[in-house]
Amino acid sequence: MKIGFIGLGHMGSAMAANLIKARHDVRVFNRTPGKSGGLIELGAREAANLAEACDGEVVITMLANDDAASEVTLGEGGIIAHLRKGAIHLSMSTISVALSKRLAQAHARAGQRYVAAPVFGRPDMAAAAKLFIVAAGDPAAVDVCKPLFDALGQKTSPIGTEPSAANLVKLTANFLQASVIEALGEAIALVGKAGIDRIAYVNLLTSTIFTSPAYTIFGPLIATGTFGPAAFAAPLGFKDIRLALAEAETLRVPMPLASLLHDRFLRLFAQGGESLDWSAIGGLATQDAGAHQATAAPLMSTAV
Repeated sequence: MKIGFIGLGHMGSAMAANLIKARHDVRVFNRTPGKSGGLIELGAREAANLAEACDGEVVITMLANDDAASEVTLGEGGIIAHLRKGAIHLSMSTISVALSKRLAQAHARAGQRYVAAPVFGRPDMAAAAKLFIVAAGDPAAVDVCKPLFDALGQKTSPIGTEPSAANLVKLTANFLQASVIEALGEAIALVGKAGIDRIAYVNLLTSTIFTSPAYTIFGPLIATGTFGPAAFAAPLGFKDIRLALAEAETLRVPMPLASLLHDRFLRLFAQGGESLDWSAIGGLATQDAGAHQATAAPLMSTAV
């Protein structure tokens, strides 16, 4: 399939590589130059501009936030201006429900198709083509994208015909993951201050009743204070909590725990933690407990 891929961050580069390996005809484009070298070596072609990236059956975007997605899609000379009628914009970014609705409407007016398919997984899962994908949009358009999903992930879950439904599902899932991080941080701080081995505690949890990736990934990071280099940077996690709260306000759904998480991220940033992994909010409880380095690694640790 002839596709364009826009957004070559850690996740996007790994995803584009898997599409190339699956023998799709991939043209890559990034607003910041210099990120396409490895993909060109694999067989991708570099698009000189957005117009070239949109000259295919599908254009995929994997961008950091609403501002980037809006500019690339709706801005002057963006995807809307260049994608041919009937072609598909496959948005795999984690964006707001409101923006997803705007994109769906704009593509419909232009005679184009729009599918939202945000992903679950960190960069290592993206590289291994083990992402979980939530897809929403016109069923015929989703079906066209199935070979792409098969090259990128281990499971694709259709969630409805309204694209923004997939974005809300992704935001609420990230809220749940952040809630696990906070809860783990508080529990680890408590047992650590009591003199119990933090790592042994996490090993016990993750080998018995808490075996899901949210615990097996974040538990060891919090127990050891290993919050860098970031696989998912804290500002991105904060963005997702803000977007979930925005939709909760629109629908009049109180989310007191999400509000707490919002403030935990603000505290992390006030301490200079913007470059850390989002699991670093789980280290704040140890600070709150007045724990010493003898029982816990410092919050700002960047050990690998």
